[in-house]
Amino acid sequence: MNVRWEHLPQAEWEEFHALHHGALQQAWAYGEALTSLGVTMLRAMVWQDDRLVAMAQFMCKRMLGYISLASCTRGPVFSPEVSPVQRAEIYKRLRQSIPLPRLKVVLFSPDRTADQVDRAETRGMSRVMTGYATVLLDLKAPLPTLKAHLEGKWRNRLNKALSNDKIRVHVQPSLKRCEWLLGKELDQREAKKFHGLPTEFVQAYIAAAADHRQAFVVAYAELGKNTMGGMLFLIHGRVASYHMGWADDEGRRLNAHNALLWEAMAYLQGQGIEVLDLGGVNTHDLPGISRFKLGTGGRAVTLAGTYF
Repeated sequence: MNVRWEHLPQAEWEEFHALHHGALQQAWAYGEALTSLGVTMLRAMVWQDDRLVAMAQFMCKRMLGYISLASCTRGPVFSPEVSPVQRAEIYKRLRQSIPLPRLKVVLFSPDRTADQVDRAETRGMSRVMTGYATVLLDLKAPLPTLKAHLEGKWRNRLNKALSNDKIRVHVQPSLKRCEWLLGKELDQREAKKFHGLPTEFVQAYIAAAADHRQAFVVAYAELGKNTMGGMLFLIHGRVASYHMGWADDEGRRLNAHNALLWEAMAYLQGQGIEVLDLGGVNTHDLPGISRFKLGTGGRAVTLAGTYF
């Protein structure tokens, strides 16, 4: 196997990432965006007999002044024919060859569930963190099928919102609407005292794309002159990831988020997106948001965890 860390071909990275439904954290634009914000990112591509078989993107930082921590979140992205034994070898070679000082900690968080991670793949590694949970929607299914799979109360709220002819829902890659929604995100972070990726990340992510219209989309709902809710989705290859949402009191009362997500699903499907990743679910700390995501009828998955 040949592992390369420098002078990597962006086009080949993006093609491989799209073909294998790579997560947002393994997208080329994700790495470019964080790099522009001062984060150290490292990328590797692995070839076997001149055939690309894996790629991995690491977020790196210094700890205690002398330890280098490198984290490959929801990666590496593997070609499906790579065996568990070969995957174990790829982990080993990435860990050994990563261009960091000798005192280093290299973490991998596979983008698969525990049942999908063979023991041979992680032999010699220890799981140090439990897995991330999310909901994945298969957008290859026809819209009537997707609607039939909605949880009953979720579907009723959607139908109620869609039948209100005063509500207008728009879905478009509008930079102006994106800036507006990021402003609302800052307001709600301040009000609710929570944190996330800096909002500047979104602008940097969009700027890193060859065509910004293929990097994101905003869904927003209007009632009269009032915009009462919005959702932002980031696109990476054939997958879109829900990034953030906001609604005012009227939007929540009129079930705007149900209509926004449904119309976004239809738009993304029309753009050739095959999977919608609805983001983290936590029924203990965020029960309302988690129930909303689970109500879409998507597949709830808990990833295997983080290995050292």
